[in-house]
Amino acid sequence: MKKATLDTISILLAELVGTALLVLLGCMGCVGVLGHTPSHFELCINFGLVVMILVQVFGCVSGCHINPAVTAAAWVYEMVSTKLALGYVAAQCIGAFMGFGMLKMLTPSEAFTGALEKGAGFCVTQPNAGISIAQAVGIEFLATGVLVLVCCGVWDPRNSKLHDSVPLKFGFTIGCLAVAAGPYTGASMNPARSLGPVLWNGDWTAHWVYWVGPLSAAFSIAFLYKTVFRREVPEPEYNRELTALNTEK
Repeated sequence: MKKATLDTISILLAELVGTALLVLLGCMGCVGVLGHTPSHFELCINFGLVVMILVQVFGCVSGCHINPAVTAAAWVYEMVSTKLALGYVAAQCIGAFMGFGMLKMLTPSEAFTGALEKGAGFCVTQPNAGISIAQAVGIEFLATGVLVLVCCGVWDPRNSKLHDSVPLKFGFTIGCLAVAAGPYTGASMNPARSLGPVLWNGDWTAHWVYWVGPLSAAFSIAFLYKTVFRREVPEPEYNRELTALNTEK
């Protein structure tokens, strides 16, 4: 098998496993039937820390998008081809489905049956009843837009040598946005993260919000950053005479 093919398989597998772990560990932190009911702040910090871990592990393999919106932004930024971007999204959606399935295997059934009796189901993202659908789309657009801005800043050529703290940057970003936008829409910012629980619970009410809001933000904000803010790093000018002297034997 060709090295390029092996590399592609490795990349897509990293996206599948990474998204599965995002849904598994993120939603696991929401379980409240084992003697402790986590607060909103705990849920947000947990998701942020999970993202931090995954970026540290898979960032060097696939870039650790684990989110179709991030992949869409990377496509606009010309970091992935159309074919590879579609592969990313497919792997992410399959991973989200598998991650929630593993959670169901490891968690008492009352966590899921009780949530279905009260609403759309456990860990399913839905807009708060106090806001309109248009406001929900706006919140998802805003939160994902900020996430995409951080992505574009990290991908900017001027930051190419400043990647040591990238896992922390994304972890804190997700935690902050979840604290702010969580009460409005659940702060998904990730179509795959929302898709996994819905596939298992079956309530598709307003699910389209979690595709339209994040993806529209990804395409528009990434294009805006690329057009207005991105700058290429100029090649350093060498002193040819000095270089010649240094290379003489």
